[in-house]
Amino acid sequence: MSTCDSSSSDRCEPAAVGIDDIGKDKHRQGVREAYAEVARADDAGESCGVGASCCGTTDDVAINTLISTRLGYSEADIAQVPAGADMGLGCGNPKAIAALSPGEVVIDLGAGGGFDCFLASAEVGDVGRVIGIDMTPDMLSKARNNATKGHFTNVEFRLGEIEHLPVADNTANVIISNCVINLSPDKPQVFREAYRVLKSGGRLAISDVVATVELPSAMRNDPTLVAGCMGNASLIGELEDMIAAAGFEQVRIRPKDESKDFIRDWAPEHNVTDYVVAATIEAVKPG
Repeated sequence: MSTCDSSSSDRCEPAAVGIDDIGKDKHRQGVREAYAEVARADDAGESCGVGASCCGTTDDVAINTLISTRLGYSEADIAQVPAGADMGLGCGNPKAIAALSPGEVVIDLGAGGGFDCFLASAEVGDVGRVIGIDMTPDMLSKARNNATKGHFTNVEFRLGEIEHLPVADNTANVIISNCVINLSPDKPQVFREAYRVLKSGGRLAISDVVATVELPSAMRNDPTLVAGCMGNASLIGELEDMIAAAGFEQVRIRPKDESKDFIRDWAPEHNVTDYVVAATIEAVKPG
């Protein structure tokens, strides 16, 4: 748990911590450290430190373009963002299902280097606004530098956890996220926060990894697979229940079997595609 001024604060002050919270914080810290290493490796033009994961970070533009087009982005998408924003992360293209309109406010959960934020920026236009949230200072610094390089005046990045968003109630029209919610140790809280910050009629447009069958404990207890977007995936039915319990309606989770072709490459020594698949996740806050 944490407390913060949700209207403007970029940080939350820790509240009293219990046994369960200690376990969640340990999980979260492991993910934070893994993706800090990804950001630093990307800045150095090296392979990422997460290992077998959904990263594939490299300074080779051609390779990152190949990775991102496999995820559903077009070469035109990739060409409109600053160099370094496309890090080859993710498991889909949330913009493809978001149906963004000029003037809308968008929040990106787990913004990373800002790739999806910059694509959303072009869709919502100068009268719209995009807020990227990330808990990793190294990623936040990278995203802000990319925004400056690309002259994105309608995009801002805030430091925060997706379970405790530094955003006021009823702010956004759309929440997007790309292969991040599966990393959370408290997914129900993520969806409650998403519901809180969305306006009435607001919608979720998420790409994420989901479990099609129960994962074995060996996968769930493997820190590399957890940080690699596989070991902490939730079953589709469980996710549907979480999202509905948060108050959302019209919940739709659509597995993408074709995603197994690239998920298999994330951890070739494991049979991960027997258990997980990428999916689109959509829902609406009642108007």
